[in-house]
Amino acid sequence: MTKKMLGGAYELDGAQETIGFYKEWSKTYDEEINLNGYVTPERCAEALASFMNDKTAPVLDLGCGTGISGQALKAAGFSCVDGSDLTAEMIELAKEKNVYRNTIHTTLEDPFPFEVGQYSAISAVGVLNPGHAPAETLDEIMQLLEPDGLFVFSLNDHAMEDRSYEARLNEHVDCGSATLLFRDYGPHLPGVGLMANVYVLKKQ
Repeated sequence: MTKKMLGGAYELDGAQETIGFYKEWSKTYDEEINLNGYVTPERCAEALASFMNDKTAPVLDLGCGTGISGQALKAAGFSCVDGSDLTAEMIELAKEKNVYRNTIHTTLEDPFPFEVGQYSAISAVGVLNPGHAPAETLDEIMQLLEPDGLFVFSLNDHAMEDRSYEARLNEHVDCGSATLLFRDYGPHLPGVGLMANVYVLKKQ
C-alpha cells in the first residue's frame, strides 16, 4: 500500500524539515495530489492569464515541486516558464514534464538567486504556508518584481488561519506598493475538503 503523506504536509516545522519531507514524498506526490483533485494550479494559472496580455513574457514558477503548476501555466498559454524548488528530487521530476525553459534547484542559503526584473510574473502555488515559507517570503518575492510585475499565489485554509500572511498582503496594498487585482476563495484539494484563496498582486 502506498504511504499517504498529504496530512503531514501541514505539520512541518521549518524549511529543512520541509525539504526532507518532500524528498520522501516526491515518488508518490503526483499520484496522491491528483487523487484528491488538486485544482489550485489551474486556478492560479487562469487568474494570472486574465491579467497578463503577453504570454511569451518570462514567468517564474517558484516552489514548482514536480511541475504540476508548470503544466497548468503552459495550459493557460504561457510559453516561457522557469521552475525553481528547494528539493532536488522534485526538480528532477519537474524536468521530465518538459514544461519549463529552465529548472533551478535553489538552496536555503540562496533561495532567490534571481535578478530584479528577470521575470514579468512570479507564481507561488501552495508555497506560502506555515512550516513551508513564512509571511516574510511575500516581501522577498515582491522585491524581485519591477513595477507592473505580477505575483499570483495561493493561501489554503491552513495558511489563512495564520493571520500574518494576509496581514503582510494588506500592508503592501495599504502602503501603495502593490494593487490587489484578484482574490477568489474556492476549491484547493476537494478530496480532503480543503479550500484556498487565490490572489493576483500587481507591483506599483
